[in-house]
Amino acid sequence: YLGWSGIVAGIFILSYYSVIAGQAMAYIFRAFSGVFEGVTPDGAHSIYAALSGDPERLLAWHTIFMLITMTVVARGVQHGLEKSVRFLMPALFVLLLLLVGYAAASTGEHFAEAVRFLFTPDFSKLTGEGVLIAMGHAFFTLSLGMGAIMVYGSYLSQGTSITKVSITISMADTLVALLAGLAIFPLVFANGMEPGAGPGLIFETMPIAFGHIAGGQFFGGLFFVLLVFAAWSSAISLIEPAAAWLVENKNISRRRACVLIGGTVWTIGLLTVFSFNIGQTWTLFGKTAFDLLDFLTANIMLPLGGLFIAIFAGWFMKQSSTMEELAIQQPIFYHGWRILIRFITPTAIVIVFLKGLMDAFGL
Repeated sequence: YLGWSGIVAGIFILSYYSVIAGQAMAYIFRAFSGVFEGVTPDGAHSIYAALSGDPERLLAWHTIFMLITMTVVARGVQHGLEKSVRFLMPALFVLLLLLVGYAAASTGEHFAEAVRFLFTPDFSKLTGEGVLIAMGHAFFTLSLGMGAIMVYGSYLSQGTSITKVSITISMADTLVALLAGLAIFPLVFANGMEPGAGPGLIFETMPIAFGHIAGGQFFGGLFFVLLVFAAWSSAISLIEPAAAWLVENKNISRRRACVLIGGTVWTIGLLTVFSFNIGQTWTLFGKTAFDLLDFLTANIMLPLGGLFIAIFAGWFMKQSSTMEELAIQQPIFYHGWRILIRFITPTAIVIVFLKGLMDAFGL
């Protein structure tokens, strides 16, 4: 049941993730063609409203993105996943470094302002709901609680250290996130915009920023290429657990498995497509289908999945098995991990989870 909950969470996430990624794909062409040059806030809003308000265009981009993702996964681990990730990850990092360099060179003192914004804490603004959202983001960005990191881990060689790989992944993920902040927020501050604009920051604020700076047409297009690359690599990891399960347990060909899972994801994604236009009034608990799927997965399913995985690893797996898998040589470090996984991690997740839900629903 725990494994299935992770697969279902991945399917739900990809269903709306694909729609947002499709919007980013559409913006690549708009940015490179100069549509954003000199654009006003009202103009940027109109461009986004025209795209999101058109169910046919949104559906077309959602379909294109899902087809690209399914094609990669259908090619298998070596010819699909391995080759795509081997290309996408270095390309993603290089593009990100280019954008950080561009932001530093073109915004001057606003780059320092962005550094202060990112690294100067203000604990007075920290709430239970904020911590829950942050925890959901941490689970989301590290692919925890949805089976993706587990499936990738199963493809590693027997001698690979889970401990070292986990630490490396966490550090690399944090580094990339901070670099993304250093690439985006200087441009936001340079144009006097609101840094806490949420999803609108990508599709309404950033086009204005790129539309009013030198080289914005090229670097704006580069930014959305980067965004699509990041979404594509994540989408591959989201669809792989379900595809791998069908291949290994139901003796289904990888291509057929991808068609089944991809078709399911695409169909559920229609709810998100329509939530931006003809289905805006279809709400449950005051949330549209997109908002509900986002809240359900990031703030409920992933933290609960992580909680039960921690409980399973700490309380149900044999000590000899965890010692062998983790390959921690020093007993003191292993016992430290065991205390964390059995007591501290579950307790922390439960406290943050319950406090966040209480704040979110005003209890």
